[in-house]
Amino acid sequence: MAPTSAPADPTSWPDQWRGLVDDAAIFPPGDVPIHDATAAFTSRGEEWYADLVGSFVLRDTDLPLVRGFGAPLSVVVTGGAGQVVGPLGAAARLGLRVAGLEIALRDPDDPAANVRRVVAAVDQARGEGTIADDVPVFVEIPGPATGAWLTAADEVASAGHRLKLRLGHVDHDLVPDEETVAAWIDAALDRETPFKGTAGLHRAVRHDPEGGGAHGFLNVLVATQVLWDGGSAADAAAALCQRDGDALAAADISSARRWFTSFGSCSVTEPLDDLVALGLVPGGA
Repeated sequence: MAPTSAPADPTSWPDQWRGLVDDAAIFPPGDVPIHDATAAFTSRGEEWYADLVGSFVLRDTDLPLVRGFGAPLSVVVTGGAGQVVGPLGAAARLGLRVAGLEIALRDPDDPAANVRRVVAAVDQARGEGTIADDVPVFVEIPGPATGAWLTAADEVASAGHRLKLRLGHVDHDLVPDEETVAAWIDAALDRETPFKGTAGLHRAVRHDPEGGGAHGFLNVLVATQVLWDGGSAADAAAALCQRDGDALAAADISSARRWFTSFGSCSVTEPLDDLVALGLVPGGA
């Protein structure tokens, strides 16, 4: 359902919120049937808040179901590095527009070697012309920012790829704490590596649904800015814990979107409603 708030000026959508949300409606907990989700994505192009949304997120196994869909696609690889080349070739044959590739590492014992396998697979796909050189590749490294995690992040950065941070979970006990998230962001910025978020960032401000903590996307932006400006990981962790939406809305995030590029969300209206409520985009109740 479209938000009830009306824009004050439909032509003045702020650049800092453009493309912030990638539409992941088909993923849990949304689980929208893919044909309904693609229809909603298409119709949203006529809405006043269309610029909030970047790509449509789908699994590589879903590609045959969206033949003729002209939207930018973020393709989530459901297997390991060996499953990169085939789906990208299928997307090219289907005439689909791949705007991003996302892959989670599957070898927690040697994530750096796993990254190198991913890099080789992407290089092969680029050599075959099935993915453009400027399409970003987001690599999700499991676990906290240990030495092995940081070494794998070095490999991601040296290949010119990006990081994907899993900031939520349907099991609240598995949501990473603020110290873990601050360390991930700090590592990304140390390597000047952009990153995207996934899972659980439906709301702008840190909150506690059903007794478990959930990070807010505005908290993540503020924490990113804090670290970019030279603050400590402890300062960033404090920003991630902030529950005062007005304080977060007033914070400087002028450089944060350069690094925190977007997040996948099964809801578009929830992030939008929070931005409107906080006075961060044109509109009003």
